[in-house]
Amino acid sequence: MNLTDKRTGSHYKAEELLRWASQVLQAADMPLRDAFNTARLLVRSDQRGYYTHGLVRLPSYVDRLREGAVNPNPVITIARKSSSWVVDADGALGQVLAMRVIEAATPYLQSEPLLWVNVRRTGHLGALGIIALEAAEAGFICMMGQRTPPLLGLPGFGRCAIGNNPFAFAAPAGDNRPPFVFDMACSVAARGHILLASRQGNPIPDDWALATDGTPTTDAGKAVGGILRPAGGYKGMGLSMMIECMAAAFCADAGSTEEVGMEVHANGAGGRQSAFFLFLNPAVAGDREAFTSYMRHWIDYYVESGEEARIPGQRGDSMEVYSCHSGIAYSSQIESELHCFGLSFGIRMPLPLIC
Repeated sequence: MNLTDKRTGSHYKAEELLRWASQVLQAADMPLRDAFNTARLLVRSDQRGYYTHGLVRLPSYVDRLREGAVNPNPVITIARKSSSWVVDADGALGQVLAMRVIEAATPYLQSEPLLWVNVRRTGHLGALGIIALEAAEAGFICMMGQRTPPLLGLPGFGRCAIGNNPFAFAAPAGDNRPPFVFDMACSVAARGHILLASRQGNPIPDDWALATDGTPTTDAGKAVGGILRPAGGYKGMGLSMMIECMAAAFCADAGSTEEVGMEVHANGAGGRQSAFFLFLNPAVAGDREAFTSYMRHWIDYYVESGEEARIPGQRGDSMEVYSCHSGIAYSSQIESELHCFGLSFGIRMPLPLIC
């Protein structure tokens, strides 16, 4: 069941949406460069099918900026200790932080095989797969994850016990092929799907979430204030705990446990959480040609194993290519909400394409 496929609104050019969203973020006091990068990653998320983490998130991001939960003008600092860096995001929006990290890591990785980056006090990173993709397009293997406030629990739990702690992995595939990109939250469904279903008045499958009393629910409204169920039961809980160790415990500093955010925002996009990046450069770490050859070999074998076989990232690449000439479509409700949101700043959405 894909609740984001009901896109009945008009189609819009990606570059015009990027310009519009950038203007909105600048109106919320973000500098041009940061507003552009954030808007670009949000629009690219929509282009590749991450509709729950695209422009639909723009209003909640602006809310966080206005509330001070996210800093529009952060002073991001990097403490470098050999191949392990600690980044203080100073409350930056996640997309801003991510692009600063990739920009700083790129020259370092031209001569070093590996870089581990701990991140403190960053905002919502959005669709992690988009960020990992950007690193893979620069030639790097990237694994990353972010700690979230508690969202997961199992039947019978009296409260959310741990975050759904999303993580992503991306690697170059060689031969001008789109990178391999794997992205998942540790819940059965990302919370963004439930938030979107609640806004649209749609039910959700009964294995996605629990109500506050610990019983399964199909009511998206109850699920937003309830407990998300982990993917694969205890296996999903274990994955979430692994990311908690890497994204939170490993980059904790003295007294940080007193500051760990447990608050869950009703409309998503919480601020000042921790995260990690692991970068590997196969061209420096080993034999680049051998790596590319093996990637090509196993991917070809996999996709030739069945008519429906495809690797993660393949569908997103096709959707992005398609959107470049056919535009991006949203549900009529989301289209209306974005239109009204832009007008609240006096910034009109671009005109739709004539199809």
